[in-house]
Amino acid sequence: MTAPSDHAKREHFAHCVQIFGGPAAFSRRIGIDERAIRRFANGERELSAGLLEDTAKELRRLILEATAAEEELRASLD
Repeated sequence: MTAPSDHAKREHFAHCVQIFGGPAAFSRRIGIDERAIRRFANGERELSAGLLEDTAKELRRLILEATAAEEELRASLD
């Protein structure tokens, strides 16, 4: 299997940013300036392995938060 192109990585990163609610929300969550997030997403700055790892870590945290919220909602229905 071939590695994703830089363009594909950038598009996927931009999609992940949208999952968090956009650059401003993602910026607050990950602790990086919103302008930098935009520059990473539009290709002005190169995506580093560290940024992608941090993004993956935050996605896992979001999954845990969403799962806990879903469980709480289900419990309130019982």
